[in-house]
Amino acid sequence: MPSVVSVKKDLEALGTTGQEEILNYLEEVIVLGSFATEVTNEVKENRFSKGKVCPHCGHEEVSRNGKFNGKQRYICRSCRKTFTDFTRSPRYNSKKDIKKWILYSKCMINGYSIRKCAEIVEISVPTSFYWRHKFLDAIRVYMGIGNVGGAIEVDEVFFRESFKGNHKKSTTFIMPRKPHKRGVKGSKSSKDEKRKRGISKEQVCVLCAIDRGGNIMTELICKGRMKHTDLEKLFTGRIEDESIICTDSHKSYIKFAQNSGVELQQIKRGKHKEGIYHIQHINAFHSKLKEWMYSFHSVATKYLANYMYWFKWLQLFNTEKDTVKTKHLLVQSHTSHSDTKLKDFKIREAIYF
Repeated sequence: MPSVVSVKKDLEALGTTGQEEILNYLEEVIVLGSFATEVTNEVKENRFSKGKVCPHCGHEEVSRNGKFNGKQRYICRSCRKTFTDFTRSPRYNSKKDIKKWILYSKCMINGYSIRKCAEIVEISVPTSFYWRHKFLDAIRVYMGIGNVGGAIEVDEVFFRESFKGNHKKSTTFIMPRKPHKRGVKGSKSSKDEKRKRGISKEQVCVLCAIDRGGNIMTELICKGRMKHTDLEKLFTGRIEDESIICTDSHKSYIKFAQNSGVELQQIKRGKHKEGIYHIQHINAFHSKLKEWMYSFHSVATKYLANYMYWFKWLQLFNTEKDTVKTKHLLVQSHTSHSDTKLKDFKIREAIYF
């Protein structure tokens, strides 16, 4: 049996690339070997932290109902339905081993494409797509919209409305506008045809807010330019008293501040800050968001809210190690009660606040 010293020498001789491969392998073995039991126990603990509750009707009178395939079952005394620790979670009714779900969670931490996730986890591409949105639907429910307070930086970012994925094999989808053609001889170029000056109804407005405590809000609020009513609808009850919002010179913020009674500090066009107030953090957040979204080569608008929460989650846990983030993502996505069925993908619509 080789000694520790000889193993260390062999590792040093491998070079950077070889060492990274060994590190990834060891990490994978440790994660897959220990996380399965830990994740199951933590999900159970989190779900029943306030006592056993029926995931179907919310009733609190629940009894044990034996085991099936090694899994503890429960029965609700009110609706008489049975359930397990993972009922109404992404993994519910899945025939795949939990180790594959752990691997997929790790892939999502790294922001891999659907196809690359499928190759690594050894599942089909459609399954990879469904798993991604099962994770994200559950994370969106778990995280919620959130709250902000203190000095709050607020700004909006726009994404092209996209109907990607709705055309093939669809007998019910009707395109609400003329398609943007590319590469057709004699037609306008994609830039001339797709891009209009300024903000149009073909763009989706995502409002983002960050406070100095690291709390984040990212929500789709409307198509085209936002109004003060959109701001009031989102922020009512979600801003702490005596907070100060720092924004650009958009006039909707003025009306919102007047109606809501919050202090407003607007940064004039061409300036970066006004005294101690600035919007540099939110601008940096938008830059990272756009760069991250670019790697997916456009996202259908009906799934855009999920991607906003995905990025929000990654930013909140960006200082954690990948193994810790993998575990957190898996546990949190399975703690909340969410139902994502395959048939729902065909009729899904964009989620505006």
